Amino acid sequence: MDDSLSTSLPLIAISQSFTAFVVIAILLTELKILNTDIGRLAMSAAMFADIIGFVFTAFLFATIQNKDGTMVTLLGIILSTVALCVGILYVMRPLILRIIKQSSDGRPVSQTCIVCIFLFVLITGFFSELIGQHYIMGPLILGLVIPVGPPLGTALITKMETISYDFFYPIFLAISGLQTDVFKIEYKSMWIVCIIVVVSVVVKIGAVMLPGYYNNVPLKECFVIGLILNARGVVELVSYNLWKGGKLMSDQEFSLSVISIIVVNAIIAPLIRLIYDPSKQYQHINRSSIQHSRRDSEFRIMVCIHKNENIPTMIDLLEASYASEESSVAVIALILKELLGRARPLLIAHQPHETLRVTSSKSTQINNSLNQYAQQNKGYAYLESFTSISNYETMNHDVCQIAFDRGANILILPFHKQWQIDGSVNTTNKAIQNMNMKVLERAPCSVGILVDRGILGGSGSVSHLFTKPIYHVGVFFIGGADDAEALAYSSRMCRHKSVNVKVIRFLQFGSENSIDRRRESDIIDEYRHLNYANRRFETIDELIRDGVDMSLSIRKLIETFDLVIVGREHPKSSLFEGYEEWSECPELGILGDMLASQDFVTKASVLVVQQHRPQLKLLKHKVCPLPNDRDSFSF
Repeated sequence: MDDSLSTSLPLIAISQSFTAFVVIAILLTELKILNTDIGRLAMSAAMFADIIGFVFTAFLFATIQNKDGTMVTLLGIILSTVALCVGILYVMRPLILRIIKQSSDGRPVSQTCIVCIFLFVLITGFFSELIGQHYIMGPLILGLVIPVGPPLGTALITKMETISYDFFYPIFLAISGLQTDVFKIEYKSMWIVCIIVVVSVVVKIGAVMLPGYYNNVPLKECFVIGLILNARGVVELVSYNLWKGGKLMSDQEFSLSVISIIVVNAIIAPLIRLIYDPSKQYQHINRSSIQHSRRDSEFRIMVCIHKNENIPTMIDLLEASYASEESSVAVIALILKELLGRARPLLIAHQPHETLRVTSSKSTQINNSLNQYAQQNKGYAYLESFTSISNYETMNHDVCQIAFDRGANILILPFHKQWQIDGSVNTTNKAIQNMNMKVLERAPCSVGILVDRGILGGSGSVSHLFTKPIYHVGVFFIGGADDAEALAYSSRMCRHKSVNVKVIRFLQFGSENSIDRRRESDIIDEYRHLNYANRRFETIDELIRDGVDMSLSIRKLIETFDLVIVGREHPKSSLFEGYEEWSECPELGILGDMLASQDFVTKASVLVVQQHRPQLKLLKHKVCPLPNDRDSFSF
């Protein structure tokens, strides 16, 4: 072993013990498992390791700067470090909070405030060097005390993201790559560093699996977390560049360290994708749908709310679901908020009896509306509400996870387009459409996508069922499992005294003797029998020849309804020939896409239903720490 390697070997070994929060967050985001149970546990472990590493590094720098070796000097450096932390916490943080308070009325953070934050960064970096610490320490602590999220967190990201991630970061990587010279690596030195890297990886995985085994965590999940915590990235690369610049590491050791980052990441990322599929944790063989539930069982409906404008139509849907003594309604509400100005996603459970903070945030208004619904149906309706703060790209995990844990029969998703009072349509966020598609693929229960046109019917802020004597629901029945689910939901709705349901069954000429026709007739007859004494349930047969006849019939009938329920998918039929080419929203199916089209002039909202498609095998699921006692949410 040469002298340079023997000198650098302790530093290389120390670098293998790093578990950087930033690196773990980047890896989990790329793998799209940031807000899974494993992702959250890995983030917590990385944060804990970062805190320990930060304290250890601060003490190490204090020891290095203590050149005279006296205890008084060392104590002075440590006390100076503590004083800097106190100054940041009790001087700079209150000033930052005052800045945020001035912008709490919805105004964006001013340029002066951003400049002040940058000045704080320079000041803390200067004092860090002055007291014998590295200049990174002060700005790092300052970043920890800056409140996450809007308005300040998002403003800083907006100002710095482009120049940092798109300009400086690629340049830094390019320079580090140019400084890596593989021709200076000796064969013997390479094997020594390889052994250190392999041992560190094995030790980290073992350090995760042992306590996991003791706490009855599945070993497969422990192994995945261990792989995640072995991720390498920019933090290690920065350390290697600092050590190389400080002559603590030669070109050979720097090259070996950089290559170790590339090799480790190249192995663990594909390996995690191969052995861990987050969607498997909420797959099961039993059907969880409305059609296959008992008539007198508790109806568990999950609603996902993105904007305040969705509230009236969602409340209409909940009210029409008919909470009664015979069959109560358990509402699981998930408020969707995009992750902005922070690195870690949050899944928050709200206790209905707790007093919410007085704020103008969307979540407060939504929770108040849901609480009002539960109060009006006291004893028959129960509410559990959650908030998911996450990227829309991975928010589908939270949606499916909660639907599975709470045993939902159906979950209602918001459509990504929003109607305005003048009839125009705005696309709120295309990422919501992608989220809906992922939920449809992996949902542990039936799914409904709600196309909200309530504002066109004059219910911009008030539910229809509170302003109109009768709420008209139409079901366009063609055939298939999804249409059967729509029929089952409407059969429940018609038990409400203010809801009238009309089922329009489209019959095509020439298919009278088909097996599908007879099966569909049996389903219709079953629900006719269930509602034979209920005048609010009506079925009509419409004879049609082709898709044009069906479209004309729908246009003639739809104006009489406040809500139309249709299935997402149907058996292959000549009725839909040519319509596939014009379909813009595949998550709605052909018929749902036609009804949701801006060219289809109507004031009726549309609920597109997909019945639960059970998976082939039952997989073990680790229960998420969500509140389980339903009575704690009752009113």
